[in-house]
Amino acid sequence: MSSSPNVIVIGAGVLGLSSAAELAARGHAVTVLDPGGPNASSAAAGMIAPAMESLIDGLSPDHAALLKRGRDLWPAFAGQHGLTLHLDGAEWRGPDPDAAVVILRRLGFAAERAGEGLFTPDDWRIEAQGALAQLSVLPGVARVEATVARLFHADGLWTVVSADGRQWTAPAVVLATGAATALPGLPEAVAALVDAIEPIRGQLTPIVCAAPQRVLRGPGGYATPTADGALCGATMQSGERSTDPDMEIAARQVANGVALIGGEGQAGQPRVGIRGASPDGLPMAGPSGAPGLHLALAPRRNGWLLGPMVGAIVADGIEGRAPLADASALSPLRVFTQPAARSAG
Repeated sequence: MSSSPNVIVIGAGVLGLSSAAELAARGHAVTVLDPGGPNASSAAAGMIAPAMESLIDGLSPDHAALLKRGRDLWPAFAGQHGLTLHLDGAEWRGPDPDAAVVILRRLGFAAERAGEGLFTPDDWRIEAQGALAQLSVLPGVARVEATVARLFHADGLWTVVSADGRQWTAPAVVLATGAATALPGLPEAVAALVDAIEPIRGQLTPIVCAAPQRVLRGPGGYATPTADGALCGATMQSGERSTDPDMEIAARQVANGVALIGGEGQAGQPRVGIRGASPDGLPMAGPSGAPGLHLALAPRRNGWLLGPMVGAIVADGIEGRAPLADASALSPLRVFTQPAARSAG
């Protein structure tokens, strides 16, 4: 079996599907190849949280501003693709909330004291699994269940071959394979970038309870609202690739979530995903340096936050358009450095 889209996206996480959605909206015929089953994006809580990410990770003003600009692309993206965006903000219930308010305001976020903590309206959320399902069936996007075995480039075209022998050919390929190792057939320089991505295991645990009104966060994790309760998480276990749930971690997450909510809850089945991270914590998005090969990889824990930005950068690269101002910060060809943290003073 063969087909001829003009863009092939390998991987159906949020970065792959955001890229596919943006390309399809611009008139491209996109085929998304993915083996199916859960991935890091479907296991996530769907938080679009530039303020809390900046506070918790001690990000520099430049890094925080980039996350905020990524968040600002979400209303138009959600409206265009029929996604429900929740704009209910987030609460921080950690130590020294007065200092945290000062930090957030210095970084350009709105924040005010609320109860024993603080509230910011600048963090939003989306229901991850429902959003992935919606992005998979957009006009112009054909999602095919396939395990990609290899790819090769010849005569200006990429050919992608599945494990069962099916083939797809297109002038452009978007590699959105998460924390997976490099596929056979990638150019050596691109394979080196892919294999340098750090896997980070993330686990969260749902609880059936009275749902909180908004995301609640503290030093022990978070509780984010769902239709029947909350998702409690999440771990950041560097170098780990096991997707088996850890029930001791689940018990701690449930206890922390119940404490944040201030009630009782019944634990559900934990979700586990393997995120990918670059050395500076930002995605690799855009042209790879190899003809027709583009990357949408390694967002650390900000895949949902930066999905529309990555999609726009990838689509601009494929079309040869002038890139977004933030494209250079996310370029796969940038010089990677460790993120610069701001002082807490």
